[in-house]
Amino acid sequence: MNAQHTPPLAQRQRCEVWTRVMGYHRPVSAFNPGKQSEHRERVHFTEQATAGRQ
Repeated sequence: MNAQHTPPLAQRQRCEVWTRVMGYHRPVSAFNPGKQSEHRERVHFTEQATAGRQ
């Protein structure tokens, strides 16, 4: 099986995403709709994007 294999839809499972909020961890699914929208719009930190900055 290669890394690009996608299982059939019937075998797939939903992945629960957790995030750190105010010092503790919460599942994003527990957020209200406005906070879920804000979470989807976040830009995630990557070292490559900041490597050239000083």
